[in-house]
Amino acid sequence: MRLLLDTHAFIWWDRESDKLSDLAYASCQDEGNALCLSIASIWEMQIKLGIGKLHFGRSLEQVIEDQIENGMEILPVKLSHLWMLTKIPRIHGDPFDRLIIAQALVEDMFLVSADRVFSEYPVRVLW
Repeated sequence: MRLLLDTHAFIWWDRESDKLSDLAYASCQDEGNALCLSIASIWEMQIKLGIGKLHFGRSLEQVIEDQIENGMEILPVKLSHLWMLTKIPRIHGDPFDRLIIAQALVEDMFLVSADRVFSEYPVRVLW
């Protein structure tokens, strides 16, 4: 399976894996699954770092490089992801969440997220 980690799931995977559900943790640990992170999540984390709402013990660049070395794939934003935004319901307005949902749908991925509102979208959520 290809798993797209929501931003908070990625942060927890990187530094507080005990916050992940048992299923999410086991799925991320399973070497048969591919872990992916949206470039939108990296953008969101960079913004939060810049305004002081997020802190890592090292640079975000190093965090991402370490995860790539461990096999994580960075998912770019494609035009097909943007076109999907017009096809999904507007349940909430967070642009990063909506883009990640669109990416999971287009790429036929499971979205790893504890965000309950995601279950209101037509996306496969793993938690």
